[in-house]
Amino acid sequence: QVHLVESGGGLVQSGGSLRLSCAAPGSIFSSSTKAWYRQAPEKQRELVATISRAGSINYADSVKGRFTISGDNAKNTMYLQMNSLKPEDTAVYYCQMTYFGTAFWGQGTQVTVSS
Repeated sequence: QVHLVESGGGLVQSGGSLRLSCAAPGSIFSSSTKAWYRQAPEKQRELVATISRAGSINYADSVKGRFTISGDNAKNTMYLQMNSLKPEDTAVYYCQMTYFGTAFWGQGTQVTVSS
């Protein structure tokens, strides 16, 4: 069973920044589509950002201009840089990588933004 390892969550004040990381085995990282999701209490899991295998990037409207998804092939690590954080960004954030039709997930990391 493959597990993605997340890090970087925490508590930050409104307007602050955090960077989430998601590490994966090299064989999966280089050949997968990559995404970040989040789930707030009592809400459905929401797609935040994606990178296709070709490098095409998309963001949810709620985070455009504030969040940046990226990947480092040398480190087999994906990142989510989150700036200008708002209380409504509070959620558990999950990374996902889809490798030839199989989705692998990180364990989730809590992001809490105080007002």
